[in-house]
Formats: sequence, structure tokens, C-alpha cells
Amino acid sequence: MDSGSNGEEPTSWEELYNINFIPSELFLKFRKEIEGIRVGVNLEFYNAPINEFQGKIVLKPLSPERRWKFTYEAIHQDVRILSKKIPVTKFLNLQVGIGHNFQLHSTGWNWKLTTCLGGDGISRIQNKTSFGLFPGMDLRFGWRADYVIPEITGALGTGEPLFNMNSGRLQASLDRVEAILTHPSRPVLDEKNFILNRTWQEKDAQHAWDLKDPDQ
Repeated sequence: MDSGSNGEEPTSWEELYNINFIPSELFLKFRKEIEGIRVGVNLEFYNAPINEFQGKIVLKPLSPERRWKFTYEAIHQDVRILSKKIPVTKFLNLQVGIGHNFQLHSTGWNWKLTTCLGGDGISRIQNKTSFGLFPGMDLRFGWRADYVIPEITGALGTGEPLFNMNSGRLQASLDRVEAILTHPSRPVLDEKNFILNRTWQEKDAQHAWDLKDPDQ
């Protein structure tokens, strides 16, 4: 708890350190790679601050030097072309986009500065963690943590408390859960299944060849 000289009631540990494991966003993504382009269909469900659903079509180049991403929101009839995040500093990124809304018949552009750090004495960590369940199926978790480092201070002869402790603060949450299904660009030949589907004479010949002296 926080103890100070201002006479306020100390804050409970539950308010100081809180972790929310209920995600506010659930995404189901389908991906397929076609001729160097990743084609994706996103089904996005939001339960905070309001219940909302969005469907998106996403096109993104697969090359390492990709510079753009195309998105189309079918419900809102919104088309956007977004640049990749451009590093400005080590912890600061700039992203620029232009879009057109067919319902409002309007075109505009926007930009966004993003960082993993916070301000006003509060630091923030934002990250995404991915886990591959099996080929073609991945889970991605987006989480964040706002925190204040605990500190101990004191003074003598200044009118301030001799000893004061700030317990810090941690507000962490699991914001997003994504299930990503990726379809390969073309079927992959499974050598084991190929051998099993051959005739018995071919398999016996292959087995006999394996048992020969490798020098022959």
C-alpha cells in the first residue's frame, strides 16, 4: 500500500496491482499466399467499450522490403492503404495512411506515432506473443502493461516525512486474442504418403535398393 503524509486513505493492493485476463478483442484470420501477396480475411469481434463486429480483407506483400498494406472493411465500405511502420527513433514509429469511404464519399489521410513507452510518470509495455499450434495454425496474444516503478524516499529537516514509500502500480491486460489460419500457396508433396501410394513392387524395389552396399 501507499503511505504518505497527506492524510488520504492508503490504496488497496488490488487497485495497485491488477491483471485482466479477459480479452476485449477476438480476431479470426484466414490467410493465403498468392504470387507474392498475402490475402487475408479477418473476422474481428470487439466487446469493449461496445459490442461490435468488423470484417476486413487485407492484402500485404510478402517481400521483406514491403512498404504498404491494403485493407477493405466491407461493413463500413472503407478502403485504406497503410504504410509500414517507419522507425523514427529506437522507440518511436511513424505510420501514414490514405483512405476512401464509399458511404460518406470522402477521402482523407492520417498519420500515427506509436511507441512502447508512456508518459506522465507511467511507463507502458505493449507486445504481441505468437504460438504455433501446428503448421497452418497460430495463436497470437496482444497484451499491455502500464506500470510505475516502486520507490522509497525520505528527508530530514525539510518538513517532509523521514520515510516514505511508494509501492508503485501495475495495470496489465490481455487485450487481444487472434487465431490465424494460413493456407499454403500450393500443396506440398509428402514423400511418405507418395511411397505408401505406390505399388508393392515399387516399394519392394525401393527397400531392396536401400539395403544395397552404398558403394554400388
